[in-house]
Amino acid sequence: MQIAAAVMVAIVAALHVYFLVLEMFLWRTPFGRRTFGMTQEVADSSAVLAANQGLYNGFLAAGLVWGLVAYGLGPGRMILTFFLACVIIAGLYGAATVSRRIALVQALPAAIGLILVWLS
Repeated sequence: MQIAAAVMVAIVAALHVYFLVLEMFLWRTPFGRRTFGMTQEVADSSAVLAANQGLYNGFLAAGLVWGLVAYGLGPGRMILTFFLACVIIAGLYGAATVSRRIALVQALPAAIGLILVWLS
């Protein structure tokens, strides 16, 4: 069960690295605009905000990796619990304010990871 939990947490961390790249570096590109359904003007006017959001996603990924390194040791489960809970809350907030799809892409994988961490 611990391996399944670690794999799921790694997937959530990888998703957040992807979000970082998308929001910080690909926001204004055709791929970024298509992903978020934006015009060039909207992408240009919101690029600084998106980069800030991407940086926060990077911090979440870093915290999850930190928790994975400590997983199996005393503080690992608590670190993972904190960062997975942060991801779940951010995903639910995004689902409520931006798009329900965020709950499936962000909150659901983190919730599965949290359940697996606590079952292991």
